[in-house]
Amino acid sequence: MIVPLVLIALIIGITLLYASILDIRERRVPFKTWYPMLLAGIPLTGFSYGTLFLLNAGLAYRFLVVSALFCGLFYLFAYFHLFGGADAWALIFIAALVPIFPFVPLMGVPPFQFFPFTVLTNAVILNLAAPLGIFIWNIRKGNKAPVRYMFFGFPVPGDRLGQFYGFVMEDIREDNGIVNRRFLTLRESLSKMFRGEDRLYTKDIRLHPENYRKECDLFRKAGEVWISYGVPFIVPITAGFFTALVGGDLLYTMMKVIAGA
Repeated sequence: MIVPLVLIALIIGITLLYASILDIRERRVPFKTWYPMLLAGIPLTGFSYGTLFLLNAGLAYRFLVVSALFCGLFYLFAYFHLFGGADAWALIFIAALVPIFPFVPLMGVPPFQFFPFTVLTNAVILNLAAPLGIFIWNIRKGNKAPVRYMFFGFPVPGDRLGQFYGFVMEDIREDNGIVNRRFLTLRESLSKMFRGEDRLYTKDIRLHPENYRKECDLFRKAGEVWISYGVPFIVPITAGFFTALVGGDLLYTMMKVIAGA
């Protein structure tokens, strides 16, 4: 059973690395990216589950149920625009194909032995490093904004906005020749996601400048525009996958250190 799971993990790892490159470069991961992984992974997963049923049917049923719940949860997250499509599919396929740790990682297997959950928690923890880095960058550069926004974005020249990656964090308008601006609130951003409305993404400006002539003119007048750092979540998912595979569960390890275990 170990060998098929290791092979699946290797295939998924390679696919995640490729998907991360696509998402960073194009901010889009075509669904066909997952086809080779699924073609190779489904038979191997089927063999692994068959072996597990022979060894421990109760454990096999438990992993099947938890995997199904996990897949359904992240499908709903994507449906309600709480996750990007590629992010959700990555987690769904990890849950479906590698429910069990392929081998014992360096920090051991956590009590909740569901591998995809460790991937997710590791991804969330690793993703927290990005806002801290952005905040330090803004401090060093002397960028000024309400503190909470300094963790998630930075200013770029308004006349070169299309050269950067990210989402516009400001609502910029012109009234009687005066440029007024304010940061979009978290509530506004979440409301747009729930309604399925796209935020203004710099890539759209770069690819279709003719559709954003009014906005580009305002951005030039504004001088600098704050944008989110725009790192796709599939990147920390990939990092979380490899750290879970090799190291283990970061959250569980941190809790053991804090408890002095």
